[in-house]
Amino acid sequence: MGKNINIVGAGLVGSLLSIYLAKRGHKVNIYERRSDMRKANISAGKSINLALSDRGWRGLEGVGIADNIKKIAIPMYGRFIHNKNGTTAFFPYGKKDQAIYSVSRADINMKLMDLAEQQAGVKIHFNERCTNIDRANLSAHFEHNETKKTTSSTSNLLFGADGAFAASRLNMQLSSDRFEYNQHYIEAGYKELIIPPGKNGEFLLEKNALHIWPRGSFMMIALPNPDGNFTCTLFLPFEGEKSFANLKTKEAVKKFFDEEFPSAVPLMPTLLEDFMHNPVSSLVTVKCFPWTFDNRIALIGDAAHAIVPFYGQGMNCGFEDCVVLDELITKHNENWETILNEYQTLRKPDADAIADLAVGNFIEMRDKTADPVFLLQKKIEARFSEKHPDKWIPLYPMVTFSPQIRYSKALQEGDKQQSIMDKIMAMPDIDKKWDSDEVEKLILSAIS
Repeated sequence: MGKNINIVGAGLVGSLLSIYLAKRGHKVNIYERRSDMRKANISAGKSINLALSDRGWRGLEGVGIADNIKKIAIPMYGRFIHNKNGTTAFFPYGKKDQAIYSVSRADINMKLMDLAEQQAGVKIHFNERCTNIDRANLSAHFEHNETKKTTSSTSNLLFGADGAFAASRLNMQLSSDRFEYNQHYIEAGYKELIIPPGKNGEFLLEKNALHIWPRGSFMMIALPNPDGNFTCTLFLPFEGEKSFANLKTKEAVKKFFDEEFPSAVPLMPTLLEDFMHNPVSSLVTVKCFPWTFDNRIALIGDAAHAIVPFYGQGMNCGFEDCVVLDELITKHNENWETILNEYQTLRKPDADAIADLAVGNFIEMRDKTADPVFLLQKKIEARFSEKHPDKWIPLYPMVTFSPQIRYSKALQEGDKQQSIMDKIMAMPDIDKKWDSDEVEKLILSAIS
């Protein structure tokens, strides 16, 4: 028999979760703090384009909506590196046909809300800020942003899917004993910029790639959009010599970009206006526990595990939450006490693992993608994996293209691989014999 289920938050994960639950016959209501972005004028400068990969596609395929999303996504087959001296290089993400997909956060969110309402019969209530959750009778209380009218809604189950700064999680934290909570901000913030299309709407950079300008302690990236432009994101420390703190005037911004990103400046005619207008946002990792309460309340997506965007896995991890939850509903035949307990037990180690991997990948993207030693290591790994695909999947493809491998397992395997590669890279003249039988045999013996 269908249950009444409330979801706090109509973002990416809340919207997808609602489709999964509604298709199982439950009556689902979502309460969203923001206004309906499909009707509002969405302002630029507050989002990072997202990278949809295999774990995320699996989540969309689970409710038959992957084709709807593919129409607004662009495949990116590798990293296109822009060095400071003007040279460039392309590095595939995986095998020839493997890609991650650039998608606008707003576009995919609006599409998921459409599908939730039109295909699954979900009711979304906008401008409703969650003020309290009464755990005794499972009633959620809301205040309308404009009218200030207060309402409450009682349900059989409640999911908190309201993002990194979730009101649902705060309510659980305040009403729980021994609730563990940790948040960590990295030293860098981000600002959104843009590379517009050319005169005839053409892409001014390689369309099917994620572009990176690595500069050591900072970097800029660019992801393609279907209308021919690129959403650029500058990741830069808040403080220090090269930081947002020292870019307060148009003159300072122009000097900085001319020195650091000379190849990009001619492609960015509105650079100075965009830089001065768009906000600087922070990047936070959130870890907490427990995720489930009273056998009928659960946190999901960023509300349970916000991560920084450098592995492109925030959305994918949240969508995978939905997949795991759906599989457990089938496995335990709607026994929600068992479902929620196992959901938490399974997902917590994986969320912690991808959070740590994401922070590590920031260092890789900004520091190492221009480092010849690092690039040689990646070449050795790719070559060995090509020869022995059953023995070695490099860490990035393991995380991005192997949804059957848990994040926690990928982290463990990645650590083992790195210890092996440290020894390989320390070999004399490794740059000359990287593709030799000697190196191949050493890796094989280290694995066995």
